[in-house]
Amino acid sequence: MNLGLIAAKWAALAPAREAIVDVPSGRRVTFAELDESVRRLANGFLSAGGLVRGDRVVILARNCVELVEVVLAAASAGLIAVPLNWRLGVPELERIVRDADPGLILFGGEFAAEARALGQSAGVNQLLGFEDKTAEGYAAFKARASGAELPLSMQPDAEAPCLILYTGGTTGDSKGVLHSHHSLYMGMLNQTVAERIVPSDVYMMTGQMFHIPVVLALNYLAHGCPLVLINFEPRLALEVIERERVSAFLGITTMLNWMLAVEDFARFDLSSLRNIQYGGGPMPATMIRTALASFPCTLIQGYGQTEGVTMTFLSQEDHARALAGDHPERLRSCGREGFITRVRVVDAQGQPVPRDGSTVGEIIVWSEANMLGYWGRPELTAQTLRDGWMWTGDLATWDSDGYLFIVDRAKDMIISGGENIYSAQVENAIHRHPAVLEAAVIGVPDDEWGEAVKAIVALKPGMRATAEEIIAVAREHLASYQKPRSVDFVDALPKAPTGKILKRALRDQYWAERERNV
Repeated sequence: MNLGLIAAKWAALAPAREAIVDVPSGRRVTFAELDESVRRLANGFLSAGGLVRGDRVVILARNCVELVEVVLAAASAGLIAVPLNWRLGVPELERIVRDADPGLILFGGEFAAEARALGQSAGVNQLLGFEDKTAEGYAAFKARASGAELPLSMQPDAEAPCLILYTGGTTGDSKGVLHSHHSLYMGMLNQTVAERIVPSDVYMMTGQMFHIPVVLALNYLAHGCPLVLINFEPRLALEVIERERVSAFLGITTMLNWMLAVEDFARFDLSSLRNIQYGGGPMPATMIRTALASFPCTLIQGYGQTEGVTMTFLSQEDHARALAGDHPERLRSCGREGFITRVRVVDAQGQPVPRDGSTVGEIIVWSEANMLGYWGRPELTAQTLRDGWMWTGDLATWDSDGYLFIVDRAKDMIISGGENIYSAQVENAIHRHPAVLEAAVIGVPDDEWGEAVKAIVALKPGMRATAEEIIAVAREHLASYQKPRSVDFVDALPKAPTGKILKRALRDQYWAERERNV
């Protein structure tokens, strides 16, 4: 169970099959070519690189062939890959790199200056540039190394760590989430059963591999399916689906809205699509209907965290039944526990709350896909992993059949006048307005009530709405104390790499002068 052997497996079974289609560079790489690169890099890391098992290898690059090669090679050699979020500023990247304490930094050409600054800040002397054609560059390093397969005695065991993913920081500073070969394979198994992956699939990678989408990418490669890399743009995504006969991809609500808004959407041949997975929050029912009417495929929702990969799923059949009138409220659900996952909704003492669809508790998860822990943070690990269960910090209700309805992050709950207000419930009501593209509800300072409910809304292109209309539609579906007291309109909401809205960044604007940020 070594992630690094994925390429070797398919190089033996189907060497000429395409493994990666890198749209930005135009490169097409077979499994035989990928396996050759992985073997050379793994040997090079352990010889010329002077790295030893457990050392970290940092990668600063957009999705590309080299990024996949390095992640697999690091796993094969018993190293730990650390793909960085290149969207972050240098100060935050410096903090992360110092935390990871790597022995090597690899980087895409556009990030050369940042990589050198990170190396200097963290005291890392070994840097390899993917586009550096000199004797000190990535290609030359790979060419000098042996292409022999590492002996089994040097292969890491299943419980060995192989990947650190830094969280999106939706509730605070990002943390390094440490996964093993085994936990990632179990996460892939959960995805396989839910997505019903078949050998003919072609997967389009819309997310960046510095977060959980890397697991989805590895999963399709592990099935011998081509991985198509793009830098997402709505028209480009449609063109690539048509040209490469893409069958599956991960798309958040905003992405699908943008794709549907492409002027000549109807002319694209999307008949190869089999399934679209979405996440980062429930999709409004109107959007689900529109997506199913426009894309010739099924939908599946996944709920997960960096710490536990994808943990629950709202299946293809769940969508169909809800749209047909059988429990339509379940379109607001994130589904039920996955194939290898146990999920409970519990009170503060860890006891399950009633399955009545109204009693709120915290989601806890038992899964072999759960992380090993937070890198270098034993106390936080102990707080999160308790008696085999991972405490997610997400608040939810569950119904008699075990369907989960997330009502908030524990830190996102608003307390106004002593009443608990769950932002997700308010957001669901606001989404009933036809002009709303995205909405985030937060608590802002209020001298009388402690916190007041504020909605921050992004509208669909070309559509209009007033604050009064937004408040009115919320009032129709909520108790009076739950409705927003004010509404701000923005062009776009800040997001983590997963597509989740960064409410912390929104709150900071309103709590900057206060002693506490609720």
